[in-house]
Amino acid sequence: MPADEAATWPLPGLGHTGTRWQALTRATRADIVIGRLTEAHADACAITHELGAPPPRPGQLWGVWAAEPPDPILRAGTTGGRTLLSGRKPWCSGAGICTHALVTAETEDGAALFAVELSAPGVAVVPGSWHGVGMARSATLSVDFDDVPALLVGAPGAYVERPGFWHGAIGVSACWLGAAQAVAEPLLRSRRDDPITRAHRGAVDAALYAAHSALTCAAAETDAEPGDPRTARIRARRVRAIVEAAATGTIDRVGRALGAGPLAQDRVHAQRVADLTVYLRQSHAEHDLADLGALVAPS
Repeated sequence: MPADEAATWPLPGLGHTGTRWQALTRATRADIVIGRLTEAHADACAITHELGAPPPRPGQLWGVWAAEPPDPILRAGTTGGRTLLSGRKPWCSGAGICTHALVTAETEDGAALFAVELSAPGVAVVPGSWHGVGMARSATLSVDFDDVPALLVGAPGAYVERPGFWHGAIGVSACWLGAAQAVAEPLLRSRRDDPITRAHRGAVDAALYAAHSALTCAAAETDAEPGDPRTARIRARRVRAIVEAAATGTIDRVGRALGAGPLAQDRVHAQRVADLTVYLRQSHAEHDLADLGALVAPS
């Protein structure tokens, strides 16, 4: 299964980060939803390694459910020496598919990270909590927890304060690149030879090459300097902005070059566009650019 293969990929920051990110790009180019779920499992492997927790085992599929909206709230409490999770967790990709998940939940000291076996009593997927066409196969649903046993993986702050949080964020952009390459296929293989089509094809090719180059450069930098959280954060913000712009431009230019035909008559292409459009919204757009601007501002 793809998850078992992903567990063998090099971990980020250990000398072969480029190999890891290239694998994510290939997986998502082949199937955007499978690539997205595989990325989460690969990230879970890296997180558990970095935080010293038991890793995913062969035959398992792990999600990383770490969205923290103001409401609803998933809470962790201790009863009889056991940690139990109760409440609702939204934005859980792979709900009903994954065997395990790393889940953030509120404690008295802030949000901590826990490992949960999803076959445990008290775990219930909320049907109908996703209405979009894009990423529909990813089963991104809300999940209810009712006194579900959990294992502490990272104390409050441990998950987001490590450099690996940002290495994982770049891994997501490697998936965006693969998805954009897939969306670009009808234009890149089109036999139209008019000047407008050639211009759009050239612009898409250049943008995707720039995104690929940014990931290649970032992989080398990550391997050379893996341990500084601020540097890792700046690097991730830059790469994600570059890849997001390339992917957004690809969607736009393919449509402008080829018109409505592929969107209306090519089911695979139409689904890819819908999936990538939703996937890119893991970026927080101008909020992320503002964060980068603050990080690189003169002191």
